Amino acid sequence: MTRRHLLGGLPAAALLASCDSLPASGPTTSEIAAAGRPGRSGGTRFALVDVTADTVAIMQRWSAASLQGSFGQQRPAARQLIGVGDYVQVVIWEAAAGGLFSGPANDRGASGSRSATIPEQVVGPDGALTVPYAGRVRVAGRSPAEVEQAIVQALREKAIEPQVLVTVTRNVANTVTVIGEVTNGARVPLTTRGDRLLDVIAAAGGTRAAAHEVFVTLVRDGASVRIPMQAILNDPAENVYVQAGDVVSVARDPQTFTAAGATGVNTVIPFDAVGITLEQALARAGGVNDSRADPTGVFVIRFERPADYDQLGLQRPDPSALPEVPVIYRLTMRDPVGFFIARRFPVRNKDMVYVSNAPSMEIQKAMTILLPFLGAGATAVTVGAVTTR
Repeated sequence: MTRRHLLGGLPAAALLASCDSLPASGPTTSEIAAAGRPGRSGGTRFALVDVTADTVAIMQRWSAASLQGSFGQQRPAARQLIGVGDYVQVVIWEAAAGGLFSGPANDRGASGSRSATIPEQVVGPDGALTVPYAGRVRVAGRSPAEVEQAIVQALREKAIEPQVLVTVTRNVANTVTVIGEVTNGARVPLTTRGDRLLDVIAAAGGTRAAAHEVFVTLVRDGASVRIPMQAILNDPAENVYVQAGDVVSVARDPQTFTAAGATGVNTVIPFDAVGITLEQALARAGGVNDSRADPTGVFVIRFERPADYDQLGLQRPDPSALPEVPVIYRLTMRDPVGFFIARRFPVRNKDMVYVSNAPSMEIQKAMTILLPFLGAGATAVTVGAVTTR
């Protein structure tokens, strides 16, 4: 009887012999290491990189997106030129009455000098305006002063010592388009003194989101660069001069990372757009669970740009045709040096910070499931012994 009860518990023990049957929040350190080894074909599904001080030093040299680096610190144009679509008004004065644009000489109310205002016109596709007695005058690509001289020259033999004033009433050609998370998206006219990126965003009413959640994209001549607004605020060199025809897009993009495994909390955690370190990420996740965590199994999971990953001097995982390289960075906190490395290792948007369970946790889980069977078997043995007596 005793043997029958003891044998009855063996199927449960055999079931627990398989680790796959135990509940878990994710793979163990040894399972991740095994999955990162080359297969029979010699390839790997992901790159498993042990983080060292040298690894962090290489990562700190990776180039971040930069407006100044992409577009340069170009100075504003020395003068603004009239373009197609601009609204222009022309006023013409004559030195004496009785001319083309002045009242008759016998008008007693006349002061001896008269002017005429030509109604506001839009610069046509041909880049010209119509001026009475001067015909079509080309204005596109010229400054207002140059257009004034051209009109005076055309009227020199027709009007009495003409003087001309050309005013751009609505600036369309010399504008920057600002869209996205701003109060008033619009075409912002540029001033002659020159305008920087933050100037035109402010002119559009400023952003509607917190600065640490905002990303600014500058599109110019087919090139596009996106950087956090905090990077512009922290580095004045990134606040570049804008040019006519630029498009500025302001977007809200909260930065988050996922904490999983043996951390204080398992959730999606927001952080500032400029980024945080692994040390800060672990702190925001409630630290590592000292009763569950394997200190040698702190992992950061992300996709890297191939150009950046190649600087690590490691072989790419298969398939190599992926647009981004899947990488799992492994850091051990058992070594005190790991604390200093964690203070420099960057955590990026949509990273996963995973801490694996300690090997002893598997034994504890197995015993938790096995103890009821052992207790029942021990009770049966005791009862059988008493009955035999």
